[in-house]
Amino acid sequence: MALYSAGVEYGIHCLLYLADEKGDGREASARTLAELQGVPQELLAKVFTKLAKANLVVATEGVRGGFKLARPADEISVLDIVRAIDGDKSIFECREIRGRCAVFEGSPPNWALSGTCSIHAVMLTAQKRMEEALAQQTLLDLIRRVGRKSPPAFGEEVVRWLDNRREHKAGTPDA
Repeated sequence: MALYSAGVEYGIHCLLYLADEKGDGREASARTLAELQGVPQELLAKVFTKLAKANLVVATEGVRGGFKLARPADEISVLDIVRAIDGDKSIFECREIRGRCAVFEGSPPNWALSGTCSIHAVMLTAQKRMEEALAQQTLLDLIRRVGRKSPPAFGEEVVRWLDNRREHKAGTPDA
């Protein structure tokens, strides 16, 4: 079972398209981003509501409205995005098994229960390190990583695709 929801993956993938490798922002609707990424539109709409509530994106008005980043891509960490979408999640829930040992016959000694459970302590350290790693990576870092991996023409194709959707949306009376 995954620690983070599909919404986190969908949200991060879609946010990659709200800025270029220089950090310059662009606008797109949740509907267009869902179509671009092949993800469920209903779920993505909920994700963008959470991102907006966390002040990571802002809604833009007008016929071509949608969302844009609320602050520069290099000031939005992956941890910011994860927490906006899924909230604070613990990777481990200690069930205090240490006090259930059969040898204790239902009355565990104080030494067995004192302090933080040793296993829980390891898991807390792991969580702290994972969150530190997520906090060190920004949205711009991810955008640039994708940019290095994909051919230059891909970015241009995406921009054209988004522009075509915006023009089509603006030209549609029911948009």
